[in-house]
Formats: sequence, C-alpha cells, structure tokens
Amino acid sequence: MEIERLLKQLTFIKEIDKIKYIQRKSKLFNSDRRENDAEHSWHLAMMVLILAEYSNDAIDVLKVLKMVLIHDIVEIDAGDIFLYDTKKNHNNTVEELKAAKRIFGMLPSEQSEVYIKIWLEFEEGSTKEAKFAKAIDRLQPILQNIVNNGGTWKEFEVPFSMVYEKSKSIEKGSIIIWEYVEELINTHFNT
Repeated sequence: MEIERLLKQLTFIKEIDKIKYIQRKSKLFNSDRRENDAEHSWHLAMMVLILAEYSNDAIDVLKVLKMVLIHDIVEIDAGDIFLYDTKKNHNNTVEELKAAKRIFGMLPSEQSEVYIKIWLEFEEGSTKEAKFAKAIDRLQPILQNIVNNGGTWKEFEVPFSMVYEKSKSIEKGSIIIWEYVEELINTHFNT
C-alpha cells in the first residue's frame, strides 16, 4: 500500500514539472526574458517569507506559502491569462477547477482534498491568508514592470486606470504594501 501512495505522489511531482514551461507575459527583473510559472511561484514564496510582517492580519505563513506555490499549477492545463487581457477574462475558474481536480487528483485522496481546498481558498480570496497571498501575487509583476521601465504595461499599452484598478486589491492583504505600490504606480505613470 505504501508503494502505491509513493507512486501517486511521484506521478504528481513529475506532472507539475510542466509548470516550468508555462510562460508568463512578465519579464524577469532587468531582463527581456519572460518568466515562467515556476520562477514566479518561487519568487512569491520568498516574498511571503520576507514580507509576512506587513500582512494586515496575523497569518499562517506556511498556509500562504502553500497557496503561492500551488496557485498556478492549474495553468498546466488551463494556460496563463495575462492579467490585463481585454479579450479573455482572467477569472477562468471553471477551466482552472477542472485542471485542479485532474492535477491534484493524482495525489492520494487526502492530499488531493487538502490541496484542492487550499487552491480554492486562494481563488476565493476571502481569508486573511488568501488576501495576503493575492497581494503578493499582484505585487511581484508590478515590481517587475517598474524595474523594467514599464515592461509589459508599455509593451501591451496598458492604461494607468487598468493598472491601478487591478493593483488596488493589494490593500486587502496589506495596507502598507498598497500605500507603497500606489505611490510607485502614480510616480511611474506620471514620469
């Protein structure tokens, strides 16, 4: 029985290697190379460790780490949708839920249930952990775009109003980080 469990877990681990091939629109800091989902998730995990003290509420850091490490695994099946895409809605939850059930379903049932639940919690964004995880998920590409002199905002002609609107949700997870980001965005778009 233990070998069967191990084989399921190893099958899952092999499957999620595909996240390394999901290209995002965002580019690495000071680079022309687009980041992949694995790099993005790792960076978010490090940001959570470093910035957790700025959460609006006391949070379970391990839970937030799980969220940021698994939130984009569904893109193996559902693909990545650019946050500022005007043709396709960024909230493709039906496709992503189907992907979550397939991919996390490779794990032993109790692990599968745990990770689907954590993924859903992140997607719903209503708990203090999910709010902070989502804040960090929004912060990282903003920093990339600022460092890259407008990066994908400039490349895809994203207007200030859209950047501001999509970024404002950071406030739900961290007022302090939002105040910093708001100033960054205002300064960037006014130069």
